[in-house]
Amino acid sequence: MRRLALRRVAVSSPKVQVSVVVSKNGPYLVSGPASLAEEVIVANTEGESLQWQRGETYAVPEKYALCRCGHSHTPPFCDGTHAKIGFDGTETAARTPYAAQAKVFDGPQLSLLDARHLCADARFCDPNGKVWNQVTHTDDPNVRDMFLRQVHHCPAGRLVAFDKAAGKPIEQDAPVAIGLIEDPVQDCSGPIWLRGGVALTSADGHQYEVRSNMTVCRCGASNNKPYCDGSHASIRFKIKKT
Repeated sequence: MRRLALRRVAVSSPKVQVSVVVSKNGPYLVSGPASLAEEVIVANTEGESLQWQRGETYAVPEKYALCRCGHSHTPPFCDGTHAKIGFDGTETAARTPYAAQAKVFDGPQLSLLDARHLCADARFCDPNGKVWNQVTHTDDPNVRDMFLRQVHHCPAGRLVAFDKAAGKPIEQDAPVAIGLIEDPVQDCSGPIWLRGGVALTSADGHQYEVRSNMTVCRCGASNNKPYCDGSHASIRFKIKKT
């Protein structure tokens, strides 16, 4: 593992003006024309994550609030419960750029960047011998395609594939959207997936690095707020629809 001088990892600017503001001990305040829908992890018979499937979609106005305490009675939207339960939503995530946080796993043509603390436990990295092992064989076209497919399925942006010859990340051209992750294998509800370059701002006005994929906590239990750290799986967080 080594550090890598990166030309660009962050998305330079959102494709459309969609922003999420973390309110102090309260919900995520969403502004802008982004779709909101469930994104369901589809697994094989062994329980390995293979692909995403679109679930229920929600009609939303241009401004709305998404619950982040995990106790709303009108999920995924905020109903004010955070104030009644004394929710502590203090943000503790590092504010340094992704490139400074990620470790590098080197391969012949591609490198794998990994900021482990951003893991949202979606497990697309595990099939076919794990991406950390695949990267050393990315000079094989079949392994390269498999490696890129699995890395690009990572919703948290924990993993990034880096093209050594081009000197930049290999990123998918994804639409700006907001997803609500559901994980049938773990029987739990996962984080909120910010896709395509959504701007994320802290409660004290800090602009987090804009990236193609980020996951923010909606169970209230993450120790890396506002980002997800996989705690939803350990507490078996489950959205109950009314």
